[in-house]
Amino acid sequence: MDYQFKEIEQKWQGFWAAHQTFKAEATSAKPKFYVLDMFPYPSGAGLHVGHPLGYIASDIFSRYKRLKGYNVLHPMGYDSFGLPAEQYAIQTGQHPALTTEANISTYRRQLDQIGFSFDWSREVRTSEPEYYKWTQWVFMQLFNSWYNLETDRAEDISTLIEKFNASGSADVKAASDEDVKNFMPSDWANMTAEEKQEELLKYRLTFLKESTVNWCAALGTVLANDEVKDGFSERGGHPVEQKKMMQWSMRISAYAERLLQGLNTIDWPEPVKEMQRNWIGKSVGASVRFKIETDAAINTDYIEVFTTRVDTIFGVSYVVLAPEHELVAALTTPAQVSEIKNYIEQTKKKSELDRMADTKTVSGAFTGTYVVNPVSGERIQLWIADYVLAGYGTGAVMGVPSGDQRDWLFAKHFNLPVVQILDAQTAIDVQADSTKEGKYINSGFINGMTYTEAVTTLNKWLEDQGAGKAKVNFRMRDAIFGRQRYWGEPIPVYFKDGLPYLIKEEELPLLLPEVNKYLPTETGEPPLGRAENWTYENQYHYELSTMPGWAGSSWYWYRYMDSNNETAFAGKEAIEYWKDVDLYIGGAEHATGHLLYSRFWNKFLKDMGYVKEEEPFKKLINQGMIQGRTNFVYRVADESGKGTHTLVSHGLKNDYKTSALRVDVNIVENEILDIEKFKLFRPEFADAEFILENGKYICGVEVEKMSKSYFNVVNPDVLIASYGADTLRMYEMFLGPLEQSKPWNTNGIEGVFKFLRKFWRLFHNDSWEFTVSDAEPSKAELKALHKIIKKVQDDIERFSFNTSVSSFMIAVNELTDLKCNKRSILQELVVVLSPYAPHITEELWALLGNTESLSYTAYPEFNPAHLVEDEFSYPVSVNGKTRLNLNLSLALEAKEIEEIVLADEQVQKYLEGKTPKKVIIVKGRIVNIVI
Repeated sequence: MDYQFKEIEQKWQGFWAAHQTFKAEATSAKPKFYVLDMFPYPSGAGLHVGHPLGYIASDIFSRYKRLKGYNVLHPMGYDSFGLPAEQYAIQTGQHPALTTEANISTYRRQLDQIGFSFDWSREVRTSEPEYYKWTQWVFMQLFNSWYNLETDRAEDISTLIEKFNASGSADVKAASDEDVKNFMPSDWANMTAEEKQEELLKYRLTFLKESTVNWCAALGTVLANDEVKDGFSERGGHPVEQKKMMQWSMRISAYAERLLQGLNTIDWPEPVKEMQRNWIGKSVGASVRFKIETDAAINTDYIEVFTTRVDTIFGVSYVVLAPEHELVAALTTPAQVSEIKNYIEQTKKKSELDRMADTKTVSGAFTGTYVVNPVSGERIQLWIADYVLAGYGTGAVMGVPSGDQRDWLFAKHFNLPVVQILDAQTAIDVQADSTKEGKYINSGFINGMTYTEAVTTLNKWLEDQGAGKAKVNFRMRDAIFGRQRYWGEPIPVYFKDGLPYLIKEEELPLLLPEVNKYLPTETGEPPLGRAENWTYENQYHYELSTMPGWAGSSWYWYRYMDSNNETAFAGKEAIEYWKDVDLYIGGAEHATGHLLYSRFWNKFLKDMGYVKEEEPFKKLINQGMIQGRTNFVYRVADESGKGTHTLVSHGLKNDYKTSALRVDVNIVENEILDIEKFKLFRPEFADAEFILENGKYICGVEVEKMSKSYFNVVNPDVLIASYGADTLRMYEMFLGPLEQSKPWNTNGIEGVFKFLRKFWRLFHNDSWEFTVSDAEPSKAELKALHKIIKKVQDDIERFSFNTSVSSFMIAVNELTDLKCNKRSILQELVVVLSPYAPHITEELWALLGNTESLSYTAYPEFNPAHLVEDEFSYPVSVNGKTRLNLNLSLALEAKEIEEIVLADEQVQKYLEGKTPKKVIIVKGRIVNIVI
């Protein structure tokens, strides 16, 4: 029977599900291998052909590792909390859980029909209470911990309390808020319980603090930086402003150095590591205090500035605060109030990313206040400007126009003085490269010093004067953790006397309550404020914010290890066995979000003794994007430029004035438009005139992002129905290297389908009867087999899946030419192909007489002896026309070759009894007989 892919694929997908073929053993004597994909958010649109690319690659690797004798964990689940489901709920009134469940059903059907070897017994969904119970539990552990800088690890908050009881705060070295108190043990003992709780909140790894956030009033929630573009929400295009709010945060900054150093220990793409290094942003410099000249009632008498170039302090012309800095209002003089207020309002309309990226615009406002340079004694102006961010460093910078381009532009724009501290040549040497030992000139008491001498001298002087000190700073800020949304994990906190307290662990999970609407309340509270009678112990209000989208994805790989455990997020034995993820595949867009937060949570869990590994993911691969192939039709315009009802084919469009219209790629084949389907797609053109080329309408084509709005989304369901899952899997790999982006082109899929039919044909005779021979294989057949065994093994180990597909085609062509139907060859070939095309190979494996799934058989051993070139397949030509190939030993001399060739039965047929005039032999190349 010919290759019946539909019946074959349904059969084996049912078999795998019924037998739980890919269920990983809890423990095993086999070596473990953990392969993980970044799990999907289940959107209503389902999968398009770009989504499975990474999944197919990870599945090939998982299947290959099973064949190599590993106990493979290859799970899948759903990141099922999120804003899209909530927005749909707001629009329709339908509970997000219902739409999420429906979307997951679609995803599961699509994933199953592609034939992935997932262990579905371990499926997780972040929106299920059984799962988010443990996300809430991790939050509680963070709340009950602090970061001890002396031990360089997180510790239980009880150890901090012990220090306070024993010696007060004097000897405590901790990652904390800036405004911690200095107190003696007696002071701590005399504090009320509320005062102690308030002070401890400044040390906890999860804490409440007023923060500047991206606030979207239309969506009623805080947005992450990556959810904001050009001052508008990425979803819905609503205005976003910078706003100060009391927010839950996580003290990821405590782990900045460890996060930075850990990058040296993992096998990740260098661009991702570099993005994280830049995000962490380690800077070595100094903090400097500029005394404030003011009569305002404030709790400090100086502005603290962090600088990486303390050696330029004699050149400071002004100091700039972030518009959100807490002292701006107090330090704004009456004459400047209006200007400052207007500037702050304009700043609120920009996201932080926009402010950091804008290097051309010069803007700012003078507060009317002056500060004093602690080294030179110069009196300088205090400004605000949006290029300074409240959360980076101290929210204040010193302007040195002679040493920084932006500072110079700022000073020139506002007519501020430019203090020259170096002569021209020294300025070039020192400012361009701080390792150059140029001499400072006219620079106060560092005059004549080298760079190293100047920095050392200044840092010591500042510390002696109480005006500053050497300091290491990190750009990375603490992660804002609260979201004013409904569809997220409830935070397991209640408030008593305005202070946060945790619920009891045995009360987890704190379930998401029912609400009548998924919008903020009329008084501005988050949607959870609509829940009726939702209080703790019938008197204390719960936290009304929910956790952000990244909460559930920051630890999920551990839940897969032991997904049904009811007493722990994962059991000790499971964690000790699986340890970490050996291979992680997903998008580079998560470099400074999910991947950074996951590393942070993993390090914390290790500090607390819950896990063994410092890093969660040993090797990371970022799959490239499959881009859409957009087709266009061309509408002819009249003399006024108005579009007519005439459409001209691509090759003729230059003869007319036209405008391009996108068309659904699913009604275009090999760039030829199905006109009747187009009329249904665009009913307004039902009576249109089509100007054709050779009787066909040829569409234009461009490569763009795959998007429903571009009509270039290709649904894998359609391709699987037409060609099968094995064809889709191999074709996606065939498109190009995994890490590179590439355009989708359905036109080439037919070639892969024909290859699989040709492969199927090897096992069948001309009547499509399954027929294999138990005869001994020839050297040529063994060579073809062992070439592909080695090639595929090498390719998979280096994740070069596209080159394997080409090699399979070559191998099948070679074996077809050799008319090979030898069981010993074809059975091995079935195993080698199985990671790529699991359905057809399972069927052939069974037809070969095997009773068990091939998933756990052994990958064939490569024998290099079969690739030694000791014979050659000579093409034999008669009068210049190739008639046949003969395998002959390379050790034969020309005379011996001639005798064998002329004695061959087929050659005799072509000679027709004639004696050759000449026999031309090129050893190891050709034989040509002239008659």
